[in-house]
Amino acid sequence: MHSPTDTLTFHKSSYSSTDRDCVEVASVTGGAAVRDTQNSELGHLTFAGAGEWRAFLAVARRDSL
Repeated sequence: MHSPTDTLTFHKSSYSSTDRDCVEVASVTGGAAVRDTQNSELGHLTFAGAGEWRAFLAVARRDSL
């Protein structure tokens, strides 16, 4: 059995710290997927379009999550 994550290629974000605060990002058709590096087995968030991804990044940059 394969999960949707099996077809994604995740890369550690350049914004991840050297501590345990790491996220991984993968490109998906028309958007992006993001997951916690330490808990990748829990799945990922998928953003359907560039607008959703930009909005998420804007909130994350403000530390509002």
